[in-house]
Amino acid sequence: MATGKCGCGAVTYEVDVIPMVVHCCHCSWCQRETGSAFVLNAIVETDAVRLEGKTEALKRPTESGGHQQIVSCPECRSVLYSHYGGMGKSLAFLRVGTLDDPSAFPPSVHIFTSTKQPWVTLGDDVPAYEGYYKMRDVWSDAAVERFKKTR
Repeated sequence: MATGKCGCGAVTYEVDVIPMVVHCCHCSWCQRETGSAFVLNAIVETDAVRLEGKTEALKRPTESGGHQQIVSCPECRSVLYSHYGGMGKSLAFLRVGTLDDPSAFPPSVHIFTSTKQPWVTLGDDVPAYEGYYKMRDVWSDAAVERFKKTR
């Protein structure tokens, strides 16, 4: 069980599954959207995230021309998770930084490293891809099965 909250604490949550995968995305779009060098998104089933407090869902564009729906606190505007266009609403891309203990969900993979900041140094212990990757190259068999159940 992991817990988290928005910046002001008006929205709290619990998540009772381990992530299928944790993306550390270095794309320039995520950098602009988060105001950071990258974003950590833990992919979990949306129904595994139990929210307390009022949230709002907003549609935002993505670099691909598609869209994402972000779920955030209406008070402080902290983004708690996103639903990405083609993935549907059954999967939540949970912002790891909103966890009470972000170290609980370390990255499984670094993606879009072709646009990472040059001062970010990646180790050899986590796979890294210049763009995206093939699911079977990174996800465990159990995670792939969980993902299939959300389709």
